[in-house]
Amino acid sequence: MKILTIESTCDETAAAVITDELEVLSSVVASQDELHQRFAGVVPEIAARAHLERCLPVIDEAVRKAEIELSDIDAVAVANMPGLAGSLLVGVTAAKTLAWLLGKPLIGINHLQGHIYACQVAFKKPIFPCIGLIISGGHSTIYHCKSPFDFEPLGGTIDDAAGESFDKVASMLGLPYPGGPSLSKCALNGDPKAFAFPRPFLNDTSRLDFSFSGLKTAVRYEIAGPGAVDFKSLVIDDQRKADIAASFEQAVIDCLVGKTMQAMKTTGIQRICVGGGVAANKRFRATLEEEVSAAGGELLIAPMHLCTDNAVLGAIAIEKIKAGQVDDLSLDALPGLIRN
Repeated sequence: MKILTIESTCDETAAAVITDELEVLSSVVASQDELHQRFAGVVPEIAARAHLERCLPVIDEAVRKAEIELSDIDAVAVANMPGLAGSLLVGVTAAKTLAWLLGKPLIGINHLQGHIYACQVAFKKPIFPCIGLIISGGHSTIYHCKSPFDFEPLGGTIDDAAGESFDKVASMLGLPYPGGPSLSKCALNGDPKAFAFPRPFLNDTSRLDFSFSGLKTAVRYEIAGPGAVDFKSLVIDDQRKADIAASFEQAVIDCLVGKTMQAMKTTGIQRICVGGGVAANKRFRATLEEEVSAAGGELLIAPMHLCTDNAVLGAIAIEKIKAGQVDDLSLDALPGLIRN
């Protein structure tokens, strides 16, 4: 089988063609970073309009790169939850239209479940059951993943997501968007122990939750103190900027790794699977690998190109087809963020 998958949950317009043997025949991603850069964050209306312009060209390129005809597609899959309302609607409408025109099955997928399934695509082996950690711009959640679509929430952020905090702190430091890669690059020259930023909930063994809002505020006070401030007018010397970036990054990593290890100990599950844009952070990957290895566990992190949003995540549709979970044209977009 050849499945066309479409991704438009936030600010990446993507399409891929994947076989039922998890072979990726093509994967195309159109980034919107340049459109949102001056706002230091994603503007939903701009994102939706960009999806509208790019969706069909991206699908066409994915089909051409797979060296097939559109008529060769056996099913159409689309991420219909969670995400930005306008962005989701563009992808869902395109998928429904193609499924109707081609007379092929339509499959709606959960974007977050797709992030974990990317590990199965990458490593070509069954990954369930596992502890699933999803860390992105909108989500920071730990799940007990019993099957490809049976995810039991164990904990998550009660306010900001890790990726969102990276973007906001990067903006305060005057670093370019997207903030995650910019802050990590700046942190390379800094001392992660220079500032004792808080690690919320890290030592609370009764819960597997995150909270990054207070950490972000602590960084803000270190940079500018309380009260109103124009961050664009601040002058921070390069070393101080690098030390703040490194100390903030280390605090986030400590929280993410600490709670993941706690989940591993609490559940007794030895396999950890990680997905989402923040999972591309090299220092995080190295730290978690060291901790999981020391505990005798198995760590599967999606490769860099499968961490950020892409349509290969839609490969989870193969599991839904096998289980007979096919949707009809009443499939709708289910926007919003997932919080526990």
